[in-house]
Amino acid sequence: MAVRTVAYVGSYTYVGKSKGLTIFDVDVEKGIFTKRKEISVSNASYIRISEDNKFLYSVTDEGIVAFRILPDGDLEKINTASIRGMRGCFIELYEEKGFLFVAGYHDGKMTALRLREDGGVGEICDSFYDKGMGSVAERSTIPHISCVRMTPDKQYVCVVDLGIDQMKIFRLNPELGKLRLVDILRCDQNSAPRNIMFSPDGKYMYMISELKNEIWVYSYDNSTGFPQFEMIQRISSLGKKHSNVNAAMRIRFSRGYNYVLCSNVGDNSAGVFEIDHETGLLTKVCVLPISGSFPKDVGMLPGEKYLYSVNHEDSTITCFTMDYEKKCFSLHTKPVHVDQPNCCAVAELPAE
Repeated sequence: MAVRTVAYVGSYTYVGKSKGLTIFDVDVEKGIFTKRKEISVSNASYIRISEDNKFLYSVTDEGIVAFRILPDGDLEKINTASIRGMRGCFIELYEEKGFLFVAGYHDGKMTALRLREDGGVGEICDSFYDKGMGSVAERSTIPHISCVRMTPDKQYVCVVDLGIDQMKIFRLNPELGKLRLVDILRCDQNSAPRNIMFSPDGKYMYMISELKNEIWVYSYDNSTGFPQFEMIQRISSLGKKHSNVNAAMRIRFSRGYNYVLCSNVGDNSAGVFEIDHETGLLTKVCVLPISGSFPKDVGMLPGEKYLYSVNHEDSTITCFTMDYEKKCFSLHTKPVHVDQPNCCAVAELPAE
């Protein structure tokens, strides 16, 4: 069946000329992004697409805005829901039971909301303000929740706080939407754990440390009825040669789950790591410059032939051709302009 590939890019709107959400048509075979239109969303710092590619959810100053993805990839607004807090920075979905979770960097709040049958966002069912203190001046002195993820078995909600170097683990009551703290994973002091993701088979968790510039691999086991995480690998997100001041920013799987990707600001680079699906361990393929500044997001197009980088400070998306034999990637097209981009989500839709 023919497939239409569409990319949605979220941007800040308080500077530049962006309206917030930019829709691109993507030629997967040629690695080309073609701008189609913009949709007004205030400061879209993060966006998330549902698993069935029918809905898109975006952070906005007002809370969360829900859109229906139309057959041609255009967006139709459903509603906006308040999170009764400061603007969020990350969205997680539990679609089977109808929940949406929002991470709050600025106020250290995690908010759980209901999803409506029409795909819209409903009422708040639970919330949590993190507490504690870090030790790095200005950056990690207070809670900054940067990521929320469900474990693959859908038993727990993992709340990552880079401000106090912790991941709190909550058990979710799927009927009431209530959360109960069951454990805390304490990370290295001054490491700033930023984002996590789980392998599709549910055996491994990958965490990126902003200030250590490392990717940490954990095994995950819930066979005893209690979540158990054990670190099995630490690997640098940087190459052999790098700048002196760096921060690991984004971690993401390639579209086929064969690689872990990361981005590094300061160094302005992207890393590609091959996954051993049996052990969960990573092997570094390459870490190279992204021909831009402040790569807030990184990803691969379907087919894993092209890697793209979302570069916030110079308002570009750069696209690269992967060469797995030579273990490198090279600039494929001219940079695509989009004001103050923060994130990119790609959907594959049935072509008409």
